[in-house]
Amino acid sequence: MLRGRWLLPAASLALGAGLGAALPARRRAEGGGAAEGLLGRLPVVPAVAAAAPPALPGSGRAELTKYGLPGLAQLRSRESYVLCYDPRSRSALWVIEQLNRETLSGTSDRAGCDFQEDDSVHEYHRATNADYRGSGFDRGHLAAAANHKWSQKAMRDTFYLSNIAPQDPHLNQNAWNNLEKYSRSLARNNKNVYVCTGPLFLPRMEADGKMYVKYQVIGKNNVAVPTHFFKVLILEKESGEIELRSYVMPNSPVDEKIPLERFLVPIESIERASGLLFVPNILKRTSNLKAITAGNKR
Repeated sequence: MLRGRWLLPAASLALGAGLGAALPARRRAEGGGAAEGLLGRLPVVPAVAAAAPPALPGSGRAELTKYGLPGLAQLRSRESYVLCYDPRSRSALWVIEQLNRETLSGTSDRAGCDFQEDDSVHEYHRATNADYRGSGFDRGHLAAAANHKWSQKAMRDTFYLSNIAPQDPHLNQNAWNNLEKYSRSLARNNKNVYVCTGPLFLPRMEADGKMYVKYQVIGKNNVAVPTHFFKVLILEKESGEIELRSYVMPNSPVDEKIPLERFLVPIESIERASGLLFVPNILKRTSNLKAITAGNKR
């Protein structure tokens, strides 16, 4: 629950019903081309032109980039997910997956997977297993391993530390785990469920009445500990209807008996807090969107 003096921007979201066109069926493959294809099949990437270099106006733009640009959005397209990496936090800004009956079935075993550094990230900006050792935090998956039983490689890819964030053990093993299980149950009963997960660093009012964004870091690489996590679910129903569910949980012990609907928030709250955009991109696919909030849960 969002309690105390943590502030999550709140706003209403207009509700609609209906559907746009059906998306292409998912194809399974083990090669790198399949990972690139996943990015193309996603109905929404939660940032505007996330991978595109900026358009530099004026005749001097070639000179401005003479020695390169110091940073661009870092996208990773893997077997089971697409990730946008945040080098400052040593974790992801967001991770998006496609779940359906096919991805959830298979014989893959997490016992054959080990947490590993992401060598595609510069050594200055990546987390290591040593950062988590003795920290008191779990290595919490953003794209969950159990979502990808269809392929051992797909499951193994979820163990890159770029897909991991420091998570309170009680949250990781209980309420957050329940939300992951619920996401899978929705995938078994719908055509597709697109799951976008990421960290939040929310402001909090201190005793002096001022707002601050404060968070712990762990390990020699200063891996940022999120104050909260979000999970956005985009459901494609067999009928063609599109449904949106968005959740936020604090990165602290949460009573697993609290109904998940209590953690539903308006999608605009997550958009404002994270700096990401979901709804404008979804509306490029359909003019009607139904959002499920705590007040209208079916």
